[in-house]
Amino acid sequence: MTKVLWRLSAVEISQRTQSGDLSVEDVTKSHIDRMNAINPQLNAVVEDLSEAALERACSLDAKRAAGADLGPLHGVPVTIKINVDQAGSATSNGVTAFKDMIAKQDAPLVANLLRAGAVVIGRTNTPEFSFRADTDNPLHGRTHNPWGPHASPGGSSGGAGAAVMAGIGALAHGNDIGGSLRFPAYATGAVTIKPGLHRVPAWNPSQKVERGALIQMMSVQGFIARSVDDLELGMLTAVQPGAGDPFHAPLPWRGTRPVAPIKVAFTKNTYEFDLDPEVSRALDAAKSALIDAGYEVEEVDLPLLRDCALDGYRALLTEVSKTIGPDIQSHGSSEIKEIFKEYDRQFPQMDDDEFSQTLAKRTHYARVWAEFMETYPLVLTPFLPHPIFSPNRDLEGAEGVRDVLGAALYSYSMNFLGLPAGVMSTHLSNRANALQPVGVQIVGQRWREDLVCDAMREIEKQVGRMSVPLWELLDKQDVEDRRHAPA
Repeated sequence: MTKVLWRLSAVEISQRTQSGDLSVEDVTKSHIDRMNAINPQLNAVVEDLSEAALERACSLDAKRAAGADLGPLHGVPVTIKINVDQAGSATSNGVTAFKDMIAKQDAPLVANLLRAGAVVIGRTNTPEFSFRADTDNPLHGRTHNPWGPHASPGGSSGGAGAAVMAGIGALAHGNDIGGSLRFPAYATGAVTIKPGLHRVPAWNPSQKVERGALIQMMSVQGFIARSVDDLELGMLTAVQPGAGDPFHAPLPWRGTRPVAPIKVAFTKNTYEFDLDPEVSRALDAAKSALIDAGYEVEEVDLPLLRDCALDGYRALLTEVSKTIGPDIQSHGSSEIKEIFKEYDRQFPQMDDDEFSQTLAKRTHYARVWAEFMETYPLVLTPFLPHPIFSPNRDLEGAEGVRDVLGAALYSYSMNFLGLPAGVMSTHLSNRANALQPVGVQIVGQRWREDLVCDAMREIEKQVGRMSVPLWELLDKQDVEDRRHAPA
């Protein structure tokens, strides 16, 4: 039985472990077995916490047997990204010089997960300093996309996306400062939502100084999952208050539903970048699903999107160069230094006056979008103008960085605005016999992550979950590998 338990959803696991139909120990063993079987080819989990996970599983089973109150994530195996504090583990951020920075205290999201009854089975990979849209670093090496070597796993939460889609944990923690939850979901066929500003408490107790102001505004914590229901279950825990973040907004998950039909702004505009036919197909599929579900979808021009994106990312990289830049120069690899040189060429740094003016202008952008979204509570957009790129594409000079990050206008603009934005896939592209998911982004009004999840759920009902064909592919590969293995 433990061989198949890893295939259960987070919702199913929580329900069945709370009812006593399943033991947390059996569920945890199944996920550890799956991790041991599949992770060697993925390198998604870079710190194995199996021993501690089994101890916790037994304690949770004892807690249920004693009749104690159980949390909403009781017995759900999860992974944590290595750039967030978890007591007893290194917050390395993929940097060799930080490999011994052992956290003494849990970050708020980790603490909330544990209070909710989750079981942490491992910690997942990230690129150096969590600042690439691909996942590789000198400390732990490359993470591979479970769909195959032709596709990047995305970044910076690339380990999280690869792990959860391959069946290592039912929920994967990640974070997003310019797309780091959404790139991996887009790459692997997972679902995610980048929460809005201050929606999820965030703080690393191990940090020696406070992060830059704009970094605090643009960086958020969240989850990558295989289904919208699982994602929402995780987010219900994530949005709970957490000590250490004085700006967290303790709002209920679900707000008042707008008067039907909910209007959705729709666009295929990719500005100076060519729209790939597969992305166009994904947008049409999502639009059709929403119309069938009763949404009113209207093609419109989005306000100030490109200007907002470029101002926001230039300002972010300006602040990053002043705050994280010295560490990158001291401890970074030649690859990350070269990538940052190209970032600087494509997103020129601002002087102090321009930076200050751009921070002020952020309020203008946010106000314009708030007014726009009074009419359109949801916005359906491309995430990238093309399917996910190949591994190390951002190391291929100016064109590579432009393809990876320059084209991601719909990604980092939402961080600058502080709006919730979900990503999900609608279908599989099959070019040159290489399968890979292709999807869309749905942006929601401020504080309305619930509306984004509702819309993604309606799309999911029509297109299905990408984990189903992925597991069929992985099972087929496993059979082929065993068939050709030496006797």
